[in-house]
Amino acid sequence: MNFEVTKKDFLKDGKPIKIISGAVHYFRNMPDTWEDILLKLKALGCNCVETYCVWNMHEKVQGEYDFTGILDIAKFIEIADKLDLMVIVRPGPYICSEWEFGGLPWWIQIDENIEIRCMNKEYITHFDNYLDRLCAEIKPYLFTNGGPVIMVQCENEYGYYGDDKEYLTYLKNGFINRGIDVPLFTSDGTSKEDLLDGTIEGCLSTVNFGSRVEENFKAHDELYPDSIKMCMEMWNGWFDAWGDEKHHTTSAEDYAKVVDDMLSRGSLNMYMFIGGTNFGFTSGANHYETFTPDVTSYDYDALLTESGDITSKYLAVREVIKKYVDYELPEIPKNRERRAYGKCELTENVGFFESLNKLSSPIFSNVPKCMEKYGTGYGFIAYQTTLNRDYENVELFFESLGDRAQIYINDNLIDILYINDKLKTEFSAKKGDVLTVLCENMGRANFGAKMMRKKGIAGRCLIDDRIHFNWNVYPLPMNNLENLEFANNKFNEKSAFYKGRFNVDKKCDTFLKLDNFTKGFVVINGFNIGRFWEIGPQKTLYVPCSILNEGENEIIVFESDGLKGEPVVEFGIEHILGN
Repeated sequence: MNFEVTKKDFLKDGKPIKIISGAVHYFRNMPDTWEDILLKLKALGCNCVETYCVWNMHEKVQGEYDFTGILDIAKFIEIADKLDLMVIVRPGPYICSEWEFGGLPWWIQIDENIEIRCMNKEYITHFDNYLDRLCAEIKPYLFTNGGPVIMVQCENEYGYYGDDKEYLTYLKNGFINRGIDVPLFTSDGTSKEDLLDGTIEGCLSTVNFGSRVEENFKAHDELYPDSIKMCMEMWNGWFDAWGDEKHHTTSAEDYAKVVDDMLSRGSLNMYMFIGGTNFGFTSGANHYETFTPDVTSYDYDALLTESGDITSKYLAVREVIKKYVDYELPEIPKNRERRAYGKCELTENVGFFESLNKLSSPIFSNVPKCMEKYGTGYGFIAYQTTLNRDYENVELFFESLGDRAQIYINDNLIDILYINDKLKTEFSAKKGDVLTVLCENMGRANFGAKMMRKKGIAGRCLIDDRIHFNWNVYPLPMNNLENLEFANNKFNEKSAFYKGRFNVDKKCDTFLKLDNFTKGFVVINGFNIGRFWEIGPQKTLYVPCSILNEGENEIIVFESDGLKGEPVVEFGIEHILGN
């Protein structure tokens, strides 16, 4: 079996083929939905599926690899193969994708000598180990080995970031030396500069854009006039950040026209076919003038909704694709069932401060350091110290914060600092009072020059223009809440955990509404479904049926800022993303 790239065509076993692909990220969709999603992709008329791979999920702990459950890329590829879909794999090591740290593992930041995405010895050592393990998963499924994987990407959108050609060459040769013998490619922005910096000899050059096909291929046509044309990310929507005025949407008709234009010229991969969900603390952020963390939903206004429903955009594109294929499209599968389980009162609770030693063990530190220095990458971190004299209207100053800090004196909230607003506050206190700084990592930058910015207190912390020494630091990854001691109390502490139980007669997808809550995250049956924040635009969280139990289910909500009403949530059938 052979798949090759010529000047004019993609050739599959010697026959010209047009690639019509859609992006599906296995790690953003529950495994029990993969086949349904891929059946809908095939019914759209596509002959291929594309996916990124996520280094920071496959190697959460250095040297320990996970390819099970939602991370089982081999199973995902096998389902695609069963449905006669070709597969494009984009391993990274960097992927962007509005994903925490662009897919890079947080723990590489511990080493101060590391510089990412270049010929840095330490960085290379880490990603070489990862690619060894990842390629072992992918290699059996290469087209040359009888599998469906026809192409593999070398890095991702590198032309937007840097210009280390030796690094790109090293990556390309690394894939080849690991037995990846299908065509390799790069994907970049559309300017001449993006392409000059991001492409490498021996890899097919593809481009990413969402409109104006001829205009966006202008530089590519000039630089690579004899190259086949493919849009590797034809954007059909956009992502949302906390604080956006509304959920981003695009016209179904306009996108269908762009698909038509691109298919008349070459091949394409629609980004996204289904966006899926940034479960847990996996959403990334952009950081230019201001820090803009992404919401939990990665709906993206894609062809399928976050929960896998057919959209008008899907139907419009399907009509276009029919013009370019010589086979009858399969019948469109039905949408999956949704259910409204109604209201759930969270009858038990426990305060954050009384739970601190149940969640973490303190680490003594002369001065506060960034989150990464304490061996944790996600969630929260609390810095606590006892004041050794009286203070009257003095300034508390932070050189850098990642990303949001709540300031407490004796468990009483006195201020909230956010990187976009301010990095200092004033307070008064007595000798012996306890100062606590609770910092939240809201997502590392996934794009640009500020990706290596640290979380927690990163830099100088001054009280009354002096260094204050002697802190106890509590890393709070919030990945195990089993030790919390809940009680049937009703109160409205600023930071607290709330627990309730609800019954499910039949397991179906549902959506969680948290109108009486302000900011935090939600865990259902031990699975973190993601962050919420009243500022929107996202107002509900997607709850996949696979995490539910028939019968009794447990929900825990961490509320960082204080309730707005009774501790009641509601499970409904409507997903409110801020339209």
